[in-house]
Amino acid sequence: MSQALTLARPYARAAFGVASKEQAFAAWTDALGFAAQVAADSRVSGLLGDPKLSHGAAITLLSPAASSESFGRFLQLLADNRRLGLLPEIAGLYEQLRAEAERVVKATVTSAAALPIEDLQRIKAALRQRFGRDVDVSTQVDESLIGGAVIDAGDLVIDGSLKGKLQRLQASLAG
Repeated sequence: MSQALTLARPYARAAFGVASKEQAFAAWTDALGFAAQVAADSRVSGLLGDPKLSHGAAITLLSPAASSESFGRFLQLLADNRRLGLLPEIAGLYEQLRAEAERVVKATVTSAAALPIEDLQRIKAALRQRFGRDVDVSTQVDESLIGGAVIDAGDLVIDGSLKGKLQRLQASLAG
């Protein structure tokens, strides 16, 4: 995994540079997201490594309908260097670069049940105050948490779930 990230990093930076120059962050996010999702499919990932698949066919398969000419050239570069399989990693690194440039922290709130809007707004406000940046919050539901929530914001993970508290209690009693 770390080798894939190392290989993907210069391509993500290049994609970010082009998107920045074109002022098309959202379009590149959409195009990379589409290509990454297609490339991550197990049926497609095996096909991308097949030498019988032409670069043109691979690019057509990975290009969203409304992609720019520069995105097509980017896919061509990846195909020429046999790096199409890195698209999921490239897309993730691109999003990190974009969030940093736009001064946005991406956070995921995982809770045992769907949270009311008011609770999400309070969490978002607290994270905004802590990081001094705008916060983009996405939510997930994981019933195994029993109660509470886990907030994952980059390097910061706050586990306020009942499951996490019980695991910490069990570890302290065992140790």
